[in-house]
Formats: sequence, structure tokens, C-alpha cells
Amino acid sequence: MVEQAIDHIVAHLIKENYLNEERFAKSFARGKFRVKKWGKNRIVQELKMRDISRFNIQSALKEISEEEYLVTLDSLAKKRNKEIKETHPQKRKKKLADYLLYRGWESHLIYQKISELLN
Repeated sequence: MVEQAIDHIVAHLIKENYLNEERFAKSFARGKFRVKKWGKNRIVQELKMRDISRFNIQSALKEISEEEYLVTLDSLAKKRNKEIKETHPQKRKKKLADYLLYRGWESHLIYQKISELLN
């Protein structure tokens, strides 16, 4: 396309609110949390990779209620704990922690949950 046409189309999309970084960030955070059960660290990392501003990232994280966040962590940890076949307590803890860290959950919440579940 011609450079002018691209600029005109993008300007129109922004004006009509079709291209909206804040709306995208909020929708992305809600979706990844509710569907894929990602933690805040993973969501922030993915939004940064997409060059979303810090302000919009913070705004997106406010879409996730703290209560729902902790309930989701609890159910995810319990489900994964049942799936782990390892019998050695330390290896079991490590496998659960690695899984939750990969999903982007905060380490202090993970270790608190592990001590709650496995002690």
C-alpha cells in the first residue's frame, strides 16, 4: 500500500477506537488469566514483549481481582499436586514450584502455597 493510505487507515482506526492499546492489554490479561491460568509475572512479560506501555500493563493487571487470583492459584496448585507422581518430598515440591513459576505466578505465593499443601 501507499504510505499515505497506511497512515490514513491507521489514523481512522485509532480515531474510531479499533486500535486501542489499553483495551488490548486489559482483554489480553483477562483472557490469559481466566483461560490459560497465567500468573501476573507471565502476563506482564508477554505484554512487554508486545511493547505495551507500563501504564497500560498496570491498568490491565487491575482487571484481575485479588480474591479470584488467589483462588485460581489454589485450585491450580492442588490440581497439579495430584498429577505429580514423584514420592520424594523435595523433588515433589520442586516440580510443583517449577510448574507454577513457569506459569508466571509470584514466588512468594508459590512457596506459601507449597508449604500449605505439602507440610
